[in-house]
Amino acid sequence: MTYHKEPIRFGMVGGGKTGGIGKVHRTSAEMFDRFKLCAGVFSSNPEISLESALEWGVSPDRNYLSYDEMALRESERPDGIRVVVITTPNHLHSGPIQSFISKGIHVICDKPLTNTLEEARKIQTVVQGSGRVFMMTYCYTGYPLVREAKARIARGDIGSIKMAKVEYPQGHLATPIENTDQKQFQWRTDPARSGEGGTIADIGTHAYHMLRFVTGLKVKSLSAELKSFVKNRKVDDNAIVNLRLENDAIGLIWASQAAIGHENSLNFKIYGDNGSLEWSHTDPSKLWLFQLDSPKQLITRGSAETTIASRRITNIPAGHPEGYHEAFANLYLEAARAIYAVDNKLDIPSEVDYPGIEEGVEGMEFVFASIASSRQNCAWVNL
Repeated sequence: MTYHKEPIRFGMVGGGKTGGIGKVHRTSAEMFDRFKLCAGVFSSNPEISLESALEWGVSPDRNYLSYDEMALRESERPDGIRVVVITTPNHLHSGPIQSFISKGIHVICDKPLTNTLEEARKIQTVVQGSGRVFMMTYCYTGYPLVREAKARIARGDIGSIKMAKVEYPQGHLATPIENTDQKQFQWRTDPARSGEGGTIADIGTHAYHMLRFVTGLKVKSLSAELKSFVKNRKVDDNAIVNLRLENDAIGLIWASQAAIGHENSLNFKIYGDNGSLEWSHTDPSKLWLFQLDSPKQLITRGSAETTIASRRITNIPAGHPEGYHEAFANLYLEAARAIYAVDNKLDIPSEVDYPGIEEGVEGMEFVFASIASSRQNCAWVNL
């Protein structure tokens, strides 16, 4: 597929200079010259929003006071944005999504989709009827060797899956950090803004999406125990979730933000009846393959033994590190391919692979099933 030489114009809602995730989105979107930031409502604080716009080369007249104004005015401009990136707190996702979709503008949204399952399903109906591209940034599936694991499982390298384990421990909420002046931890632990789920929504949805993406198996039911280890915290900071999968496979997800000693230790281990695969975010350029009656095999990013599924999103030669920004950027590349196809009335190529609205709703179903299970003494809840 070829591209226009001119990058896709995008805007942002949220993600101003005082936050962290906005910089990740901007850096990743523009990494391969497929996107250019042109407009935004970067903060609810007008001064910070304007400072952000000026710092990032956005014209002051395209720094807006509200997302509704931005959606309307950008849709009327001949050089208006074609896609918006939403990086606000969870409770502020739904409004912008619907406003921009209604103006024919594609949407890229940070996870989780929104605050409630009911709202998520309403958004799904709007998106599915719009014909617009919608992407959730479950960014870790942008790593080449995560794609490699998925491809090898699909072709039977480890046989029929029997067990899947995904862990995502962090330690930054091991103390009541929300009582400091750090705003991102204030809203992430406030049910009114983050939703009823804390860690289960914030990083548990990443772990759940990783398990679903790599194995390709649907989850039939789950049993969850959610805990708040920090006294008086209003949302969970630790989640252990047992899963019953298709084909009689079982699964386990552990997600914690109160695990002292861990920074961002996402990893998975997938076991089949003929072998297993292991990958860790802390060493993302390595994938370990174990097969019956064979020596263990180390598969490295960009090496000759990798499949086309991982090589197509490998951007620099083997032996040169690719990390978090590149994985994030790979999702933006997939979005660019999809946007180009849709805007030119073409079919999206079959190899293009990114999390869409369905994965967003699945994540919300996982969160609320886990909450329901935990409140019922870890009862099994169907999905």
